[in-house]
Amino acid sequence: MKRRLTQWISTILFNIQGANFFTGKISTSPTKNICVPGLNCYSCPGAIGSCPIGALQAVAANAKFKISLYVLGIMMLYGSLMGRWICGYACPFGLVQDLLYKIKTRKFKLIKPLKYGKYFVLVYFVLLFPVLFVNNYNVGRPGFCTYICPSGTLFASFPLLLTNPSLRNALGMIFNIKVAILLFILVSSVFVYRIFCQMLCPLGAFYAPFNKIAFYQYKVDMDICVECGLCEKACQMGINPVTHPNHLDCVRCQDCIHVCPVNAIQPIKHFTKPIQLEKGDIS
Repeated sequence: MKRRLTQWISTILFNIQGANFFTGKISTSPTKNICVPGLNCYSCPGAIGSCPIGALQAVAANAKFKISLYVLGIMMLYGSLMGRWICGYACPFGLVQDLLYKIKTRKFKLIKPLKYGKYFVLVYFVLLFPVLFVNNYNVGRPGFCTYICPSGTLFASFPLLLTNPSLRNALGMIFNIKVAILLFILVSSVFVYRIFCQMLCPLGAFYAPFNKIAFYQYKVDMDICVECGLCEKACQMGINPVTHPNHLDCVRCQDCIHVCPVNAIQPIKHFTKPIQLEKGDIS
């Protein structure tokens, strides 16, 4: 319940200008110069910040093909502090997938090779695409935002189309492709846990390596672990928390912590032990 509440709070805060959903306006607030941690489209009417993936592409797509050290620095700061905790607690599209997965039906695990797809999306569609495919003015196209991003389609495209008739007249094949991708992900999310996070999300791919070094990590106390296997069965991401508590795919949902009968899995800060003092140590 705490995680779900955090997800809702994050989603509302990142889109606090909710009135814009009814007017079809995109905020031009100065806060748009700041990237939010999760995948939250700049063009979403209620958004108060920028999506880090969108911002990274926007700079790379200009005629000089630069990498924004400002955006990259913010992303690295988020990753260093929280790793993929952001995916589990501060991503609006992650919340959508979690809610769909709660629908009662048969569930399936994603096969491991497909999980590498998100790294391909990060390298090719986010970093290389704006450089490789340019127009007559030597300006690139943000590949991920243009052709894939389901979060942008759901939270930005649909609200803007509903309130702006002129935009509906400009729809074409690219939008149809994005709608097809969104529908595939939404339907699949009912059967496969966070299929987009596991398979296609470039932001999750960027944060993944930080799980190993982030301030927020898990640790298993093997002195009390009974190796019952309940944590591995509970993990929807297909991870064994005992052997890989800080796995690249872990979104810190804490399911493993909740099912552990001996509380052997905890955030590292919970393992700070008080100093034991003997009589006579304090005069």
